[in-house]
Amino acid sequence: MEQQPVSAVERRLAELGLELPGVVAPVAAYQPAVVSGNYVYTSGQLPMVNGQLPALGKVGAGVTAEQGKELAATCALNALAAVKSVIGDLDRVKRIVKVVGFVASDAEFTGQPGVVNGASELLGQVFGDAGTHARSAVGVAVLPLDAPVEVELIAEFE
Repeated sequence: MEQQPVSAVERRLAELGLELPGVVAPVAAYQPAVVSGNYVYTSGQLPMVNGQLPALGKVGAGVTAEQGKELAATCALNALAAVKSVIGDLDRVKRIVKVVGFVASDAEFTGQPGVVNGASELLGQVFGDAGTHARSAVGVAVLPLDAPVEVELIAEFE
């Protein structure tokens, strides 16, 4: 059986030592991603790895900022899987338009932008200039399943 060609984006992920995971199953009544016009809107993606959260709790209290940053990159990878699930090929992505990162934060933690950089930096490494985006980094009291980080994105495609 002939193997399907891998996209340039997936080859870039492989160069970074990463592999696009399967789409994370929703934990409630929503779709992982939807298309409207030439845009894909992802739902918030948790840092699931093989169906499990690798860390639980709040950044600044049990989860370090560096761990949070790594988890944000995992969220972005899961968001890319959701994007691929609705447009078929990540090479169709013209630009990452917006990223919103939510960080479950200890009351004293104020480093949310540095945590969400994990997602932003990964998208920049994968898409180059097309990965540069507008962004919000928001501290919250708690996230679903006690996840430390959640990331959603908007991508334009052709």
